[in-house]
Amino acid sequence: MATVELMVERGEFRNEPFTDYSETRNRAAMESALKKVKSQFGHEYPLIIGSERVSTAHKINSTNPSRPSEIVGIFSAAEAEHVNKAVEAAQKAFESWRHVPAADRAAVLFRTADLLRQRKHEMSAWICSEAGKTWPEADADTAETIDFCEYYGREMLRLAGPQPLTPMKGEKNFLLYIPLGVGAIVPPWNFPCAIMAGLVAAAIVTGNTVVLKPSSDTPTVAHKFLELLFEAGAPAGVVNCLVGRGGVVGDALVAHAKTRFVGFTGSKEVGLHIQEVASKTQPGQLWIKRTVLEMGGKDAIVVDDEADLDAAADGVASSAFGYQGQKCSACSRAIVAEKVYDAFLQKLVERTKKIKVGAADDPANYMGPVINQGARKSILEYIEVGKQEGRLMAGGAAAGSDGYFIEPTIIADVAPRARIAQEEIFGPVLAVIKARDFNHALEIANDSEFGLTGAVYSRNKEKLRRAAENFHVGNLYFNRKCTGAMVGAHPFGGFNMSGTDSKTGGKDYLLLFLQGKTIAEKL
Repeated sequence: MATVELMVERGEFRNEPFTDYSETRNRAAMESALKKVKSQFGHEYPLIIGSERVSTAHKINSTNPSRPSEIVGIFSAAEAEHVNKAVEAAQKAFESWRHVPAADRAAVLFRTADLLRQRKHEMSAWICSEAGKTWPEADADTAETIDFCEYYGREMLRLAGPQPLTPMKGEKNFLLYIPLGVGAIVPPWNFPCAIMAGLVAAAIVTGNTVVLKPSSDTPTVAHKFLELLFEAGAPAGVVNCLVGRGGVVGDALVAHAKTRFVGFTGSKEVGLHIQEVASKTQPGQLWIKRTVLEMGGKDAIVVDDEADLDAAADGVASSAFGYQGQKCSACSRAIVAEKVYDAFLQKLVERTKKIKVGAADDPANYMGPVINQGARKSILEYIEVGKQEGRLMAGGAAAGSDGYFIEPTIIADVAPRARIAQEEIFGPVLAVIKARDFNHALEIANDSEFGLTGAVYSRNKEKLRRAAENFHVGNLYFNRKCTGAMVGAHPFGGFNMSGTDSKTGGKDYLLLFLQGKTIAEKL
């Protein structure tokens, strides 16, 4: 099908609607999906290298963080030797995939989106079981995956074909966008489907091939997405999948001479390590490797003395404790003008104490578990630090007896340079900081090595204008929460140590996976 015909047939991009679980049929469908998924726990998954499915002696178990004794999937663990085979398989596939018309590559993403819609609850159930996301959070993850497939497919159709340049007398000149080559895709566990699928979809729709190393905490979700992608027509070798330790598989993959680019989302420390490894030229390497890095955040919401305090308390609580604070966009600092500090804090604490914590598959719970035992230990240690750096107002301890549960925690009267106000905790811990006035609040908000998301609650338009100019983050929101970026509407990516400002889900994103070739012909 021609590019224009496919664009017309698919229509204008629209975000996938979220599921309303108050409707009986939707609730029943999710309950059924959870039962179906649980019946498949403990299945073994091989490495995917070209057309081969490779089993290894060493295994990695993925578990349910709500009930750690439940093994969700058993995975063959890759070693360094498998990296070279996977890269070679991807390189071989690239030689043909790069010549596949853009419309046909986009059609694979569109068919994947259609399949995912048909099995939406099932994918959400896998996310709920393996990543500990509650029903609405899992549903949003699945919906965003559909959005990425739909949006990037359309964007590739827009970029396909000759791009016009300034006319030159006596010449015919134009620009083509061509793929880069083999990419290493290293996604996180916190958006196990959406971020993983978005990176893969962007890379392959632009004509590249990839070796995917999913997080060892959520590899089942990755495999389930790849099943749909292959069913939709992605050829063998276009996507290869290796589960394994980052220090073994990840480093070898990033360092490989035939790896042309790296797409990564995760912590600042790992992102900087990837940048360093990728910068070293290997024997036989013909290019400077491109890195697309989305890293951490220490995101702040400023509450002005002219704010709607009820709306602000709701937005801060949602941003801080949605998915247990395990989002790079999560609010971990509430910076509040001193005139309304006490009143706001009271409303926030009252709102937070109503949050119910428990197993993610129980729709009565607003918060589920953190991802694993290591995360739980680290977060609890930060809470102990916070108790010394401020005043504990809510939470402050582990919750439950089985899963990796932690109470939503608020620590007030925190100094701007305190550890819990500067270091990324990646859990349900909020530092509340008092500011003298709005200008001081912006100073505190910008006093961070990160610059990912932020928000301001104020009824004063002039203050919002000043924040738009001076609040140094990649995604800034006014009078709403600082999480929940939507594909197409909120291109996502941050400044400073938050990454390379890649703007996922935006008009510029696919250009990170392409290179321009100018052609001029004398007439």
